[in-house]
Amino acid sequence: MKKFVNDPKDFVAEMLQGLALANPDTLVYVPEYNLIHRSDAPSDERVTIIQGSGSGHEPAHVMTVGPGMLTAACPGDVFAAPPVDYVYETIKRLASSKGVLLIVNNYTGDRMAFEMAQEMASAEGIDVRTLFVDDDVAVQDSLYTVGRRGVAGNFFVMKAVGAAAEAGADLDELVRIGEKVNAATRTMGLALTACTPPSKGTPLFDLEPDKVEFGVGIHGEPGRMRVELASADQMVNDLVEAVATDLQVTGADRLALMINGLGGTPISELYLAYGIAHRAITAGGAQVTRSYVGEYCTSLDMAGLSVTAVRVDEEIEQLLAAPAEIAVRVF
Repeated sequence: MKKFVNDPKDFVAEMLQGLALANPDTLVYVPEYNLIHRSDAPSDERVTIIQGSGSGHEPAHVMTVGPGMLTAACPGDVFAAPPVDYVYETIKRLASSKGVLLIVNNYTGDRMAFEMAQEMASAEGIDVRTLFVDDDVAVQDSLYTVGRRGVAGNFFVMKAVGAAAEAGADLDELVRIGEKVNAATRTMGLALTACTPPSKGTPLFDLEPDKVEFGVGIHGEPGRMRVELASADQMVNDLVEAVATDLQVTGADRLALMINGLGGTPISELYLAYGIAHRAITAGGAQVTRSYVGEYCTSLDMAGLSVTAVRVDEEIEQLLAAPAEIAVRVF
């Protein structure tokens, strides 16, 4: 497998350095903790919002640091939770007098790192709360997590609480909003190919040319089943059915709809999939009020996509529509 990589152990550090060099006025890089944070942070005018998780899911989460989104991110190595001291030092350096909110994807390693860091920071008098994201409907449990996994739906949690924080909301209000958005969000993914971590150099799992992994996790962990490759209509409709059934979508619902690329899927195919998903989820009368197509939470170079639906109300719609500025720019 050909990749742009030097020493695999330096992959994350070199990526973060490049990110900071490309955004010198808005981002600060602290190499010893894999820390990327807003250049205007901390600020006592807003709650500090921190996300972590492993690397390999970019633009989540280091590339979603900026006004209206995250205050900071401190990722671990590829597909590995950040060490406890990374999270602890990030909390200490960026703590605001309004408090700190940790957003954690529901994987065992991430939970352990962030919960331990929260305990350490709380012992020093820092006001820290945690939100767990668990939008993946594919499985209830896996070797990688306790309960449902946190996947592309984390974008909506980050966006909503980031907007509220920018407007000056307090920590209790951010927790309420984050829990509300998470409860209204469901995701299901499908892989056409495996991904290749830089340190491994070969695909993470074997997937036959005529098979797809339905319900795959963002680290390549198994999903609901391995099935035959089918038409785009069939595969996307199956994803929508799983999401809509779990969310209990009705004809009265207003929804945000996301097609998220997993890293190796052309944007043309993502828009094709969006058209299928939109038709499927609105067939019963539901209305799509906000649309998202692109790469939000990837799995390195995995070919595949996920479908996310969020049941929205006026509050959530306003938060999703609020201005935000992050490192990933189209122009």
